Amino acid sequence: MTDSRPVVTRFAPSPTGYLHIGGARTALFNWLYARGRGGKFLLRIEDTDRARSTPEATEAILKGLQWLGLDWDGAPVSQFEGRERHAEVAREMLEKGSAYKCFSTQEEIEAFREAARAEGRSTLFLSPWRDADPATYPDAPHVIRLRAPREGQTVVHDAVQGDVTFGNDQLDDMVLLRSDGTPTYMHAVVVDDHDMGVTHIIRGDDHLTNAARQIQIYQAMGWEVPVFGHIPLIHGTDGKKLSKRHGAVGLHEYAAMGYPAAAMRNYLARLGWSHGDDELFDDAQARAWFDLAGIGKAPARLDFKKLEHVSGWHIARMPPAELMHELDAYLAETGAPALNDQQKHWMEPILPVLQAKAKTLPALLEQGHFALITRPVTVEEKAAAALDPVSRGILAELTAALQHASWARDDLEAAAKTIGESHGLGLGKIAAPLRAALAGRSSTPSVFDMMLSLGREETLARLQDQAG
Repeated sequence: MTDSRPVVTRFAPSPTGYLHIGGARTALFNWLYARGRGGKFLLRIEDTDRARSTPEATEAILKGLQWLGLDWDGAPVSQFEGRERHAEVAREMLEKGSAYKCFSTQEEIEAFREAARAEGRSTLFLSPWRDADPATYPDAPHVIRLRAPREGQTVVHDAVQGDVTFGNDQLDDMVLLRSDGTPTYMHAVVVDDHDMGVTHIIRGDDHLTNAARQIQIYQAMGWEVPVFGHIPLIHGTDGKKLSKRHGAVGLHEYAAMGYPAAAMRNYLARLGWSHGDDELFDDAQARAWFDLAGIGKAPARLDFKKLEHVSGWHIARMPPAELMHELDAYLAETGAPALNDQQKHWMEPILPVLQAKAKTLPALLEQGHFALITRPVTVEEKAAAALDPVSRGILAELTAALQHASWARDDLEAAAKTIGESHGLGLGKIAAPLRAALAGRSSTPSVFDMMLSLGREETLARLQDQAG
């Protein structure tokens, strides 16, 4: 499947709700294919369904793509705004004879189908106006239909599915222009893709039958047919079509669960596409490797355990500045307050420690809890058990010993070890009251990592608050 033209792909969502994870994957595949070949990735909002299309849904889709890190070329195109162009092409087909006016009413069409059902023959509507003499046309409302070939076959040369053949006797003379002059979705899509110079149409395999009908419009207009690649849908773990019963289906839900955008790009790329045995990769590798031949024909299955593994791998490798950006985006998505300068100042030094273990952003924030709180530290019940009178006395001794200590890890450990030994205690026993004083919890990062992040002044203040 080759095409010498510069690659142009597109993502064409209908703005009737949030960005579904399946749509996000389709957008990603188109983006990767174009970006990996120096091509263009275009965005078209298919808003011809005026009753269901909303500005809020359009905004949600744009926001989702931006969060996922997919940039597009040029301004988003509104399909509705091109309706005059769609009608113009339909009228041109009418003049060329590749389309015709049909005056059949809905009642007549339904009567035809009822008779066909009763007689056991195909209910595909055969318009009596297909070959009518224009001189017999009544002055009445009409639609414009494609004069589709009745014999032979239409073949979709699909880069994913292979050649898929449709008998032309199974494809109807579809409506191009409704009686009110508005274009149908099927017609508008072809005109838009042609006018936008789209060379590769990568979309869900639920559009495969549409491709056969749309090819007939390309052929009727003498336009070059783009390369099609119909990708299998995403299924849940039970092998059934993904729905809300399987958990999150909206991209925004994954953002709110704290999966970084880089991890989602990696995971979604592998959801139905493969490059050997590579499971974990960055954007540059994905752009270089992605091709249509690597897309499987079987539906992909959503696997949260695998997503978590991918997420942990990306979090562990993120530069601190990028990770802080991801944390800001996560907090904004969930409506939580942004980190202030003091919190960032305490959090950044310990990021390498936290990101080595965290699988998600909220897990990282949970481990970094000590950097997000202010004095006086609220001590949880389980941690408070470590703050008996003896332990508080030890904290007082340690506070005094650390007043003039070099704020280096070895010196901090040595000071704690010395005081512990004077009480016949190892570092493990000293750590529990330190955790309680510094974080108010019994499960924290290393107490010395926390001390280094908080700095001398804040560490000593927290210890003094709990000292006996």
